[in-house]
Amino acid sequence: MESRQTIRQLIHAGAARLDSAGLVFGHGTDNAQDEAATLVLHALGLPIDIPDGQLDAVPSARQTEHANVLLEKRIRTRKPAAYLTGEAWFAGLPFYVDERVLVPRSPIAELIEEDFSPWIAAGQVGHILDLCTGSGCIGIACALAFPDAQVDVVDLSADALEVASRNILRHGLESRVHPVASDLFASLGEARYDLIVSNPPYVPDEEIRQLPEEYGHEPPLGLSAGDDGLDVVIRLLADAPPHLSTAGILVVEVGYSQPALEAAFPGIPFLWLEFAYGGEGVFLLEREQLVEYQPVFELAARQRRQASGNSEDSYHE
Repeated sequence: MESRQTIRQLIHAGAARLDSAGLVFGHGTDNAQDEAATLVLHALGLPIDIPDGQLDAVPSARQTEHANVLLEKRIRTRKPAAYLTGEAWFAGLPFYVDERVLVPRSPIAELIEEDFSPWIAAGQVGHILDLCTGSGCIGIACALAFPDAQVDVVDLSADALEVASRNILRHGLESRVHPVASDLFASLGEARYDLIVSNPPYVPDEEIRQLPEEYGHEPPLGLSAGDDGLDVVIRLLADAPPHLSTAGILVVEVGYSQPALEAAFPGIPFLWLEFAYGGEGVFLLEREQLVEYQPVFELAARQRRQASGNSEDSYHE
């Protein structure tokens, strides 16, 4: 009778299968080994941080079959592991995800874990905005990092807000984290925030057409941002100043669209943040800087609307 594999062997064998299938990783994991571990451990009902010694346990035949089926589904569908397991981790926290939202993977998690120090004092943060919230991961993680703060999580997508609401309940934050349906700031009235954080759509349309199949399972609304990837970011910059408190800061991820943003606004002193664990394309601006350059941003937003023939534009993790 053929001996069954240990959990460790299942993961190693699974990683080899994923690698040989030519899959692309980048939705919470960046290699076949970690992706296989995510899938196998989920199939076995085990936590992702299982002690190393337990990996030498031998699953039942039924459990092994379940793990192999899930690995095969990853290969066949090209869906990121998070969509197959219904869970992703962000800033050390678990979140429910499905194909209505992007898989959380922003380097902003590192800033949250450090309380956005030294750019803002934790005791001064009473109201936070997570703009283009998607799964709600940024806003929820901020709420846990700043336990005295109220947090608005905003998205244009009703589907995304359903996922965000589920995660708010999961983390017991219904009294402090509030989902809001809005096209950027449009439905926020005169609300002002000490901290505005956003991971908006920033992928140029041509680049979206060239992305690997895995990214095709994510909602286009959360990725697509015009020819240069700046459609949403420029509107955000133009409209943000009235919504920041006196000492407030704006933190925005634009990823690989950083060069395009710098080229569009060569005189703006964007502070590009650095990350110990990888990631790039996240800038910080203080309120006074946004106020100073608001006419520049408003002109760019107006010109963009006119060029597209729209008086209004529309845009999540």
